[in-house]
Amino acid sequence: MDHMTPVRRPAVAVGVAVFVAAATPVAAAMAVATPGAHSPREAQGPTAVVNPQPRVIQPSAPTSKRIPGTKCRAFPASNAWHADISALPVHPRSAQWLASTDADNTNLHPDFGPSFGEQPVPYGIPITVVKSKKKPSKKVRFGYADESDNVRYPLSRKTKIEGGWNAGGDRHAIVIRSKTCKLYETWDTHLTGSGWYAGSGAVWSLKSNKLRPAGWTSADAAGLPILPGLLRWDEITSGKVDHAIRFTVSETQNSYLWPARHRAGSTDSAAVPPMGARFRLKSSFNISGYSARAQIVLRAMKQYGLVVADNGSNWFFQGTSDTRWPDGIISELKNVPANGFEAVDASDLQVTANSALARR
Repeated sequence: MDHMTPVRRPAVAVGVAVFVAAATPVAAAMAVATPGAHSPREAQGPTAVVNPQPRVIQPSAPTSKRIPGTKCRAFPASNAWHADISALPVHPRSAQWLASTDADNTNLHPDFGPSFGEQPVPYGIPITVVKSKKKPSKKVRFGYADESDNVRYPLSRKTKIEGGWNAGGDRHAIVIRSKTCKLYETWDTHLTGSGWYAGSGAVWSLKSNKLRPAGWTSADAAGLPILPGLLRWDEITSGKVDHAIRFTVSETQNSYLWPARHRAGSTDSAAVPPMGARFRLKSSFNISGYSARAQIVLRAMKQYGLVVADNGSNWFFQGTSDTRWPDGIISELKNVPANGFEAVDASDLQVTANSALARR
Protein backbone atom coordinates (compact mmCIF):
# COMPACT_ATOMS: atom_id res chain seq x y z
CA MET A 1 0.00 0.00 0.00
CA ASP A 2 1.36 3.38 -0.95
CA HIS A 3 1.86 5.73 1.96
CA MET A 4 0.91 9.38 2.06
CA THR A 5 3.34 11.81 0.46
CA PRO A 6 4.99 13.63 3.39
CA VAL A 7 4.51 17.37 3.59
CA ARG A 8 7.68 19.43 3.82
CA ARG A 9 7.36 22.55 5.93
CA PRO A 10 9.85 25.24 6.90
CA ALA A 11 11.71 24.67 10.15
CA VAL A 12 10.97 28.01 11.80
CA ALA A 13 8.23 30.59 11.69
CA VAL A 14 8.97 33.86 9.92
CA GLY A 15 5.87 35.99 10.22
CA VAL A 16 2.11 36.37 10.31
CA ALA A 17 -0.22 37.62 7.60
CA VAL A 18 -3.65 39.14 8.19
CA PHE A 19 -6.98 38.47 6.50
CA VAL A 20 -10.00 40.71 6.11
CA ALA A 21 -13.27 38.93 6.93
CA ALA A 22 -15.73 38.51 4.10
CA ALA A 23 -19.23 40.00 4.28
CA THR A 24 -21.26 36.82 3.71
CA PRO A 25 -20.79 33.12 4.52
CA VAL A 26 -20.15 32.25 0.87
CA ALA A 27 -17.77 35.16 0.47
CA ALA A 28 -15.94 34.04 3.58
CA ALA A 29 -15.46 30.64 1.98
CA MET A 30 -13.72 32.29 -0.96
CA ALA A 31 -11.56 34.71 1.01
CA VAL A 32 -7.85 34.81 0.15
CA ALA A 33 -4.76 36.14 1.85
CA THR A 34 -3.68 39.73 1.76
CA PRO A 35 -0.58 40.47 -0.32
CA GLY A 36 2.75 39.80 1.33
CA ALA A 37 1.86 36.60 3.18
CA HIS A 38 4.86 34.70 4.45
CA SER A 39 5.49 30.98 4.87
CA PRO A 40 2.36 28.78 4.53
CA ARG A 41 2.86 27.28 7.97
CA GLU A 42 2.32 30.44 10.00
CA ALA A 43 0.09 32.71 7.92
CA GLN A 44 -3.34 33.44 9.32
CA GLY A 45 -6.80 33.00 7.81
CA PRO A 46 -10.17 34.75 7.78
CA THR A 47 -12.56 34.91 10.66
CA ALA A 48 -15.77 33.14 9.67
CA VAL A 49 -19.02 35.09 9.72
CA VAL A 50 -22.14 33.97 11.55
CA ASN A 51 -25.09 33.28 9.28
CA PRO A 52 -27.57 36.18 9.63
CA GLN A 53 -30.46 33.67 9.81
CA PRO A 54 -29.04 30.89 12.00
CA ARG A 55 -30.75 27.61 12.65
CA VAL A 56 -31.81 26.71 16.15
CA ILE A 57 -29.18 25.02 18.28
CA GLN A 58 -30.46 21.56 19.12
CA PRO A 59 -29.26 19.59 22.16
CA SER A 60 -27.06 16.66 21.21
CA ALA A 61 -26.92 13.41 23.15
CA PRO A 62 -23.55 11.61 23.12
CA THR A 63 -23.32 9.17 20.27
CA SER A 64 -19.59 8.63 19.89
CA LYS A 65 -17.98 5.52 21.23
CA ARG A 66 -15.57 6.15 24.07
CA ILE A 67 -11.97 6.02 22.95
CA PRO A 68 -10.62 2.57 23.88
CA GLY A 69 -8.81 2.58 27.21
CA THR A 70 -10.57 5.74 28.38
CA LYS A 71 -13.94 7.13 29.45
CA CYS A 72 -13.43 9.97 26.97
CA ARG A 73 -15.28 10.73 23.77
CA ALA A 74 -13.69 12.55 20.84
CA PHE A 75 -15.21 15.96 21.73
CA PRO A 76 -18.85 16.72 22.56
CA ALA A 77 -21.63 15.54 20.27
CA SER A 78 -22.32 19.23 19.57
CA ASN A 79 -18.87 19.66 18.02
CA ALA A 80 -18.49 20.46 14.30
CA TRP A 81 -16.73 17.14 13.73
CA HIS A 82 -20.03 15.43 14.58
CA ALA A 83 -22.29 17.76 12.59
CA ASP A 84 -24.61 16.15 10.03
CA ILE A 85 -23.90 17.83 6.69
CA SER A 86 -26.11 15.62 4.51
CA ALA A 87 -28.66 18.40 3.94
CA LEU A 88 -26.29 21.34 3.56
CA PRO A 89 -26.18 23.17 0.19
CA VAL A 90 -23.51 22.36 -2.37
CA HIS A 91 -20.73 24.91 -2.27
CA PRO A 92 -20.61 27.21 -5.33
CA ARG A 93 -16.93 26.32 -5.81
CA SER A 94 -17.52 22.57 -5.60
CA ALA A 95 -16.78 21.79 -9.27
CA GLN A 96 -13.62 23.89 -9.23
CA TRP A 97 -12.37 22.36 -6.00
CA LEU A 98 -12.94 18.87 -7.33
CA ALA A 99 -11.12 19.71 -10.54
CA SER A 100 -8.15 21.10 -8.60
CA THR A 101 -7.80 17.75 -6.82
CA ASP A 102 -8.01 15.77 -10.09
CA ALA A 103 -11.15 14.10 -8.77
CA ASP A 104 -12.18 12.71 -12.17
CA ASN A 105 -9.00 10.62 -12.30
CA THR A 106 -8.48 9.80 -8.62
CA ASN A 107 -9.91 7.31 -6.15
CA LEU A 108 -9.94 7.59 -2.40
CA HIS A 109 -6.81 6.30 -0.73
CA PRO A 110 -7.01 4.99 2.86
CA ASP A 111 -3.79 6.19 4.47
CA PHE A 112 -3.89 3.44 7.07
CA GLY A 113 -3.94 -0.34 7.24
CA PRO A 114 -1.40 -3.16 6.80
CA SER A 115 2.09 -2.00 5.82
CA PHE A 116 3.22 -5.42 4.52
CA GLY A 117 6.72 -4.92 5.91
CA GLU A 118 7.26 -1.47 4.44
CA GLN A 119 7.50 -0.15 8.01
CA PRO A 120 7.52 -1.86 11.43
CA VAL A 121 3.98 -0.77 12.33
CA PRO A 122 0.74 -0.54 10.34
CA TYR A 123 0.10 2.58 8.31
CA GLY A 124 -1.96 5.22 10.05
CA ILE A 125 -1.67 7.51 13.05
CA PRO A 126 -1.41 5.73 16.42
CA ILE A 127 -3.06 6.77 19.67
CA THR A 128 -1.25 6.45 23.01
CA VAL A 129 -3.39 6.35 26.16
CA VAL A 130 -1.69 7.43 29.40
CA LYS A 131 -3.49 6.21 32.54
CA SER A 132 -1.04 7.57 35.11
CA LYS A 133 -2.32 10.18 37.57
CA LYS A 134 1.02 11.96 37.48
CA LYS A 135 1.06 15.35 35.79
CA PRO A 136 2.80 15.50 32.39
CA SER A 137 6.47 16.23 32.92
CA LYS A 138 8.18 16.47 29.55
CA LYS A 139 9.17 19.85 28.20
CA VAL A 140 9.09 20.01 24.40
CA ARG A 141 11.12 22.35 22.23
CA PHE A 142 9.00 23.49 19.26
CA GLY A 143 9.93 24.71 15.81
CA TYR A 144 6.76 26.83 15.86
CA ALA A 145 6.88 27.82 19.50
CA ASP A 146 4.80 30.98 18.99
CA GLU A 147 1.83 28.91 17.78
CA SER A 148 2.29 25.86 20.00
CA ASP A 149 1.00 25.14 23.50
CA ASN A 150 4.14 25.43 25.57
CA VAL A 151 3.13 23.18 28.45
CA ARG A 152 4.46 19.87 29.74
CA TYR A 153 3.50 16.88 27.59
CA PRO A 154 2.92 13.23 28.68
CA LEU A 155 5.58 11.85 26.35
CA SER A 156 7.82 8.88 27.05
CA ARG A 157 9.65 6.08 25.29
CA LYS A 158 6.30 4.28 25.22
CA THR A 159 4.71 7.02 23.11
CA LYS A 160 3.70 5.74 19.70
CA ILE A 161 5.02 7.74 16.74
CA GLU A 162 3.40 7.69 13.31
CA GLY A 163 5.41 5.25 11.17
CA GLY A 164 7.49 4.06 14.11
CA TRP A 165 10.30 5.65 16.05
CA ASN A 166 12.68 5.63 13.08
CA ALA A 167 10.16 6.86 10.52
CA GLY A 168 10.36 9.87 8.26
CA GLY A 169 7.28 11.78 7.19
CA ASP A 170 4.99 13.69 9.55
CA ARG A 171 5.77 11.70 12.72
CA HIS A 172 2.56 12.65 14.52
CA ALA A 173 2.09 11.66 18.15
CA ILE A 174 -1.40 11.62 19.70
CA VAL A 175 -1.60 11.13 23.45
CA ILE A 176 -4.72 11.05 25.65
CA ARG A 177 -4.60 11.34 29.43
CA SER A 178 -7.47 9.06 30.40
CA LYS A 179 -7.92 10.61 33.86
CA THR A 180 -8.46 14.14 32.57
CA CYS A 181 -9.59 13.58 28.95
CA LYS A 182 -6.85 15.94 27.80
CA LEU A 183 -5.59 15.46 24.25
CA TYR A 184 -1.97 16.21 23.37
CA GLU A 185 -0.87 16.20 19.72
CA THR A 186 2.53 16.88 18.19
CA TRP A 187 3.90 16.97 14.67
CA ASP A 188 7.44 16.01 13.63
CA THR A 189 7.99 14.42 17.02
CA HIS A 190 11.53 13.38 18.08
CA LEU A 191 13.32 12.36 21.24
CA THR A 192 16.81 13.82 20.86
CA GLY A 193 19.91 13.75 23.02
CA SER A 194 18.84 17.07 24.51
CA GLY A 195 15.19 16.12 25.06
CA TRP A 196 11.92 16.20 23.15
CA TYR A 197 11.50 18.23 19.97
CA ALA A 198 8.43 18.71 17.77
CA GLY A 199 7.59 21.00 14.89
CA SER A 200 4.39 22.06 16.66
CA GLY A 201 2.15 20.93 19.48
CA ALA A 202 -1.40 21.51 20.67
CA VAL A 203 -3.51 20.55 23.68
CA TRP A 204 -7.30 20.20 23.88
CA SER A 205 -9.89 19.22 26.42
CA LEU A 206 -11.98 16.47 24.85
CA LYS A 207 -14.92 17.78 26.89
CA SER A 208 -14.81 21.25 25.32
CA ASN A 209 -15.63 22.88 21.97
CA LYS A 210 -12.97 25.56 22.39
CA LEU A 211 -10.85 26.25 19.30
CA ARG A 212 -7.24 27.36 19.05
CA PRO A 213 -6.51 31.08 18.68
CA ALA A 214 -7.25 32.39 15.20
CA GLY A 215 -4.27 31.91 12.92
CA TRP A 216 -2.58 29.24 15.05
CA THR A 217 -1.44 25.94 13.68
CA SER A 218 -1.68 22.67 15.61
CA ALA A 219 -0.18 19.27 14.89
CA ASP A 220 -2.20 19.64 11.68
CA ALA A 221 -1.76 22.43 9.16
CA ALA A 222 -5.44 23.42 9.49
CA GLY A 223 -5.06 24.13 13.20
CA LEU A 224 -7.56 21.37 13.98
CA PRO A 225 -7.22 18.35 16.27
CA ILE A 226 -6.28 15.16 14.43
CA LEU A 227 -7.90 12.61 16.74
CA PRO A 228 -11.59 13.28 15.93
CA GLY A 229 -10.95 12.95 12.20
CA LEU A 230 -9.39 9.49 12.36
CA LEU A 231 -11.29 6.33 11.49
CA ARG A 232 -10.94 3.77 14.27
CA TRP A 233 -11.43 0.03 14.05
CA ASP A 234 -13.58 -0.01 17.19
CA GLU A 235 -16.01 2.33 15.40
CA ILE A 236 -16.30 -0.09 12.50
CA THR A 237 -17.00 -3.04 14.76
CA SER A 238 -19.65 -0.98 16.60
CA GLY A 239 -21.40 -0.31 13.28
CA LYS A 240 -21.30 3.50 13.52
CA VAL A 241 -18.89 6.29 12.57
CA ASP A 242 -20.38 9.60 13.71
CA HIS A 243 -17.79 12.16 12.63
CA ALA A 244 -16.11 13.74 9.65
CA ILE A 245 -12.85 12.22 8.42
CA ARG A 246 -9.54 14.02 7.98
CA PHE A 247 -8.08 14.05 4.45
CA THR A 248 -5.42 15.80 2.38
CA VAL A 249 -5.18 17.52 -0.98
CA SER A 250 -2.04 18.50 -2.86
CA GLU A 251 -2.80 22.22 -3.11
CA THR A 252 -4.81 24.46 -0.81
CA GLN A 253 -5.98 28.03 -0.98
CA ASN A 254 -4.16 30.54 1.20
CA SER A 255 -7.11 30.79 3.59
CA TYR A 256 -9.19 28.69 5.96
CA LEU A 257 -12.82 28.01 6.84
CA TRP A 258 -14.34 27.55 10.30
CA PRO A 259 -13.63 25.54 12.36
CA ALA A 260 -10.11 25.43 10.91
CA ARG A 261 -7.78 28.05 12.40
CA HIS A 262 -4.75 28.10 10.14
CA ARG A 263 -3.85 28.29 6.48
CA ALA A 264 -0.99 26.54 4.70
CA GLY A 265 -1.80 27.25 1.07
CA SER A 266 0.44 28.07 -1.84
CA THR A 267 -2.05 30.10 -3.90
CA ASP A 268 -4.66 32.83 -3.52
CA SER A 269 -6.84 31.16 -6.16
CA ALA A 270 -10.42 30.54 -5.01
CA ALA A 271 -10.49 27.58 -7.41
CA VAL A 272 -8.68 25.36 -4.90
CA PRO A 273 -10.09 24.41 -1.48
CA PRO A 274 -8.96 26.19 1.69
CA MET A 275 -8.11 24.43 4.92
CA GLY A 276 -11.30 23.28 6.63
CA ALA A 277 -13.24 22.78 3.38
CA ARG A 278 -15.81 20.02 3.81
CA PHE A 279 -16.82 17.44 1.23
CA ARG A 280 -19.49 14.73 1.35
CA LEU A 281 -20.15 11.59 -0.64
CA LYS A 282 -23.16 12.31 -2.83
CA SER A 283 -26.45 10.87 -1.63
CA SER A 284 -26.89 9.32 -5.08
CA PHE A 285 -23.67 7.29 -4.80
CA ASN A 286 -24.64 3.62 -4.74
CA ILE A 287 -22.93 1.80 -1.85
CA SER A 288 -24.87 -1.46 -2.13
CA GLY A 289 -22.00 -3.30 -3.81
CA TYR A 290 -19.65 -2.73 -0.90
CA SER A 291 -19.25 -4.94 2.15
CA ALA A 292 -21.19 -4.15 5.32
CA ARG A 293 -18.10 -2.76 7.02
CA ALA A 294 -17.12 -0.60 4.05
CA GLN A 295 -20.68 0.72 3.97
CA ILE A 296 -20.26 1.97 7.55
CA VAL A 297 -17.45 4.22 6.33
CA LEU A 298 -19.31 5.31 3.22
CA ARG A 299 -22.44 6.22 5.18
CA ALA A 300 -20.29 8.39 7.43
CA MET A 301 -18.85 10.08 4.36
CA LYS A 302 -22.40 10.88 3.22
CA GLN A 303 -23.58 12.15 6.61
CA TYR A 304 -20.46 13.79 8.09
CA GLY A 305 -18.10 14.07 5.15
CA LEU A 306 -14.39 14.73 4.80
CA VAL A 307 -12.43 17.76 6.04
CA VAL A 308 -9.33 19.22 4.36
CA ALA A 309 -6.83 19.16 7.22
CA ASP A 310 -3.38 19.20 5.62
CA ASN A 311 -1.43 19.36 2.37
CA GLY A 312 -0.48 15.97 0.99
CA SER A 313 -1.50 13.49 -1.67
CA ASN A 314 -4.93 14.10 -3.17
CA TRP A 315 -7.81 12.24 -1.50
CA PHE A 316 -5.71 10.41 1.09
CA PHE A 317 -7.85 9.99 4.21
CA GLN A 318 -6.63 8.93 7.61
CA GLY A 319 -7.31 6.28 10.21
CA THR A 320 -5.55 4.83 13.22
CA SER A 321 -2.49 2.63 13.07
CA ASP A 322 -4.02 -0.68 14.13
CA THR A 323 -3.08 -4.28 13.38
CA ARG A 324 -6.78 -5.19 13.15
CA TRP A 325 -7.48 -3.29 9.93
CA PRO A 326 -8.08 -6.01 7.29
CA ASP A 327 -6.68 -5.46 3.82
CA GLY A 328 -10.11 -6.28 2.39
CA ILE A 329 -11.83 -3.12 3.58
CA ILE A 330 -8.78 -1.03 2.63
CA SER A 331 -8.91 -2.43 -0.91
CA GLU A 332 -12.65 -1.75 -1.18
CA LEU A 333 -12.29 1.86 -0.12
CA LYS A 334 -9.57 2.36 -2.72
CA ASN A 335 -12.25 1.80 -5.36
CA VAL A 336 -14.37 4.81 -4.34
CA PRO A 337 -14.01 7.53 -7.01
CA ALA A 338 -13.26 11.03 -5.77
CA ASN A 339 -15.73 12.47 -8.27
CA GLY A 340 -18.46 10.82 -6.21
CA PHE A 341 -18.02 13.70 -3.73
CA GLU A 342 -19.17 17.31 -3.64
CA ALA A 343 -18.09 20.27 -1.53
CA VAL A 344 -20.66 21.73 0.83
CA ASP A 345 -21.21 25.20 2.25
CA ALA A 346 -20.97 24.52 5.99
CA SER A 347 -21.05 28.18 7.09
CA ASP A 348 -24.56 27.81 8.54
CA LEU A 349 -23.22 25.42 11.18
CA GLN A 350 -21.16 28.11 12.88
CA VAL A 351 -22.42 29.61 16.13
CA THR A 352 -19.39 31.73 17.03
CA ALA A 353 -15.99 32.04 15.42
CA ASN A 354 -14.03 30.85 18.43
CA SER A 355 -16.00 27.69 19.21
CA ALA A 356 -16.48 24.40 17.38
CA LEU A 357 -20.06 24.26 18.70
CA ALA A 358 -22.21 23.53 15.65
CA ARG A 359 -25.87 24.02 14.85
CA ARG A 360 -27.83 20.97 13.82
